Amino acid sequence: MFNRRRITAALIGLLVLVLGGWLVKDNLGGGSPSPAPSTSASSSTAPAKGGAAVPGADSGLPVKALSALPPQASDTWKLIEAGGPYPYPRNDDVVFENREKHLPGKKSGYYHEYTVKTPGSADRGARRLITGQAHELYYTGDHYASFVVVDPAR
Repeated sequence: MFNRRRITAALIGLLVLVLGGWLVKDNLGGGSPSPAPSTSASSSTAPAKGGAAVPGADSGLPVKALSALPPQASDTWKLIEAGGPYPYPRNDDVVFENREKHLPGKKSGYYHEYTVKTPGSADRGARRLITGQAHELYYTGDHYASFVVVDPAR
C-alpha cells in the first residue's frame, strides 16, 4: 500500500511539472527555438535577382532556393502565380493561422496555405507553401513543424 501511494504521488508530481512547464513556455512565448541558419549555398540569404532582399529573409528562418525544394513545390508556385486552379480547392488558398507561431506574428488572414503534392501519398501529405501579404513565401515539409523562406527567383 505504501509503495502504491509513493508511485501515485510521483506520477502526479511529474504530471504537474510537465503541465507547468508547458504553460510557462506558452505564456512566455518560448515555443521552439529558431533553427540555426544553415551554411549551405542553398540556404544563403543572398539578395534575389535585381539586388532586392528576399521577402521574409528578416524572419531569421533559413532561406532556400525554390529549385532546392522538391519539384512539386515549383508546380505549386506556378499555380499560385496563375491564381489556380488548385488540386485541393477546399484546402488551398485558405487562411493559414500560424498557430505554431513559427512564422512572424501577423494579423489573421495575412498568410495563405497551398498543398505541395507528395508522390505516393494517399492524402494531401505534409508539404505546404505559405504566402504572406508582403510577398513572402515559406515552405514546410513536415506539416508546420519547421519552415524555410523560399527564394522563388532561384
